[in-house]
Amino acid sequence: MNKGRDKPRVGELRPSQMLTTFGVGSVVDLPHLSVMVMGLEDWPISDFRELTEERLLASMRNVLGAQVNALRSPPIVPDTDRTNPFEEQSYVGVPVAPFPRWMLCPRCRRLAPLSSNQFALKPDPYRPDRVKYVHENCRYPGKLPTAVPARFVVACKNGHLDDFPWVNFVHGGGPPDHPYKLQLLEVGPSGEAADIYVRCETCNTSRPMSDAFKLHDGDLPACRGRRPHLRDFDEDGCKDEQGQPIRVRAMTQGASNTWFPILLSALSIPQSSNLLKQLVVDRWSDLYDIEGEGDIAKLRRRNLLRDFSDFPDADLWAAIRERQMGSEEATVEDVADLKTPEWQIFSNPDGAQRTNDFRLRQVSAPRRFAGFFEKVVLVERVREVRALIGFTRIESPGDYESPADFPEAQRMRVARGKTTWVPAGEIRGEGIFFQFSETEVEGWLARVQRLNMEFFAAHKQWRTGRGLTPPEEGFPGLRFVLLHSFAHALIRQLSLESGYTAASLRERIYSRNPGTDRPEMAGVLIYTGAPDSEGTLGGLVSLGEPAVLERHLRQALDSMRLCSSDPLCAEHHPGKEGTSLHGASCHACLFASETSCERGNKYLDRTVLVPTVDREQFAFFRDSQGAPSGSSSC
Repeated sequence: MNKGRDKPRVGELRPSQMLTTFGVGSVVDLPHLSVMVMGLEDWPISDFRELTEERLLASMRNVLGAQVNALRSPPIVPDTDRTNPFEEQSYVGVPVAPFPRWMLCPRCRRLAPLSSNQFALKPDPYRPDRVKYVHENCRYPGKLPTAVPARFVVACKNGHLDDFPWVNFVHGGGPPDHPYKLQLLEVGPSGEAADIYVRCETCNTSRPMSDAFKLHDGDLPACRGRRPHLRDFDEDGCKDEQGQPIRVRAMTQGASNTWFPILLSALSIPQSSNLLKQLVVDRWSDLYDIEGEGDIAKLRRRNLLRDFSDFPDADLWAAIRERQMGSEEATVEDVADLKTPEWQIFSNPDGAQRTNDFRLRQVSAPRRFAGFFEKVVLVERVREVRALIGFTRIESPGDYESPADFPEAQRMRVARGKTTWVPAGEIRGEGIFFQFSETEVEGWLARVQRLNMEFFAAHKQWRTGRGLTPPEEGFPGLRFVLLHSFAHALIRQLSLESGYTAASLRERIYSRNPGTDRPEMAGVLIYTGAPDSEGTLGGLVSLGEPAVLERHLRQALDSMRLCSSDPLCAEHHPGKEGTSLHGASCHACLFASETSCERGNKYLDRTVLVPTVDREQFAFFRDSQGAPSGSSSC
């Protein structure tokens, strides 16, 4: 996946996966080996596309430093038939390195690191999926067996990752006083850790892998602060909030919590009511270094300014010069708040400038639900840009209100030094925006203070259990629970007819209680997108027309009244057993996929939407007589 004949291609990934699934520091499972994506210093300095999104770039600078000046796509492989695997285009890609570094021979069960020189790399330029390591010293005759990566690693909550300490583990926690030869044996068909033993042939000592997963086991060492994606160790070591060394945790190599991306995202909303100024903002990556009208004329002759064909050179230069001179500096709070400007545009769609990437159309709210929604806006075109600011292991950033709020000590960096750019990607698509009636929301909140206190107590208990202080910080409030639950219920329903899978629909929650210097918000955007210049096909927007949307809202709420896991699901209250941050919700009713949810399926409760078999008094969607809204009699 890198240039150079000694660095063969080993596989392919979609550009979007380089941000959300297999970004910097993640381990990619390939047919015969596993590799880690390396840090930004090792990435190529060409073959990328620069993306423009000024609001997101300003927020990135607020988090990573003022030196960040660009958002770049992952390396783009040219569209060729690649019949010649030795041409330069075949080596465009992202650098990776083998990880874990310990390999296992499936025939003789030899367990050894790559540094032992017992395993040899066998590349295949014509079939990258066949790249593999073979065990050259296998004791059994026949064709050299293909080695596989050892399936256990160790990690810590600060984002460090290391090979499993095989030698010390099998010898009781310390280094042996004799040469070692290890084997990894499976004594049962289950594949469970209790049926897997690591054995030293020299001293005939063995130990089950289940011992590595026992709680409070002191045999696993303190974290060394290893950062394999940066090829170094953390210069500050690895310590907790009290300055004490952190012990590593054993994990299986393919566990889902070995890598969580920390992404910031922003919608490309119009920032000016003047069309020329907005076009300059949208095309700023192509215009920022223009030094005069002469440069504009040159670009026009090369047909690179087709979007500006209706504007004279003098007007275009004046708009570029105005942007180059800069405007009043935004405050840190303004830069960090990516959602308020979007809310202001969605809540006032008539005043929004139409661009190639942003088009709104307000429609009437469905008749039966008109009292609950202030506005329903069809987002016919929308562009979202996401950027990777770091990653974490074990603890998910979905536990926090904003990814930027994730503790800096636990946010693993993507480069050794202060990077001047970050990997980013863009999608174009469509969506439906719901602005809830603030009067209805405030009236409902006044009636459900008991449930609000239950969620608040669960929030404090959850943070206390994880050592987060102060425990009351970051509570989103019951307003967020209502909006979040509504979004999940509608995503499940819309996916049945929109033509998009539930995993491809996403939510964007706009929630803020009154009483601050910023506007209160109560809105939900449900949208989808594709990494294509044309975006999506309108299947989601077509469901936002009043008559069609009324049917879907009614069916979405009806499906929340009864869950296939009831009564257990309905009787699950916030903070039950001190381990959950959700009420009546589960995988059978409200939980959504990781790609759809902003908060990791937390702060959900279908009792805030409609009556359930356990609780009736907290439902928001009720008519003036107290009956469930949208219900029909027979």
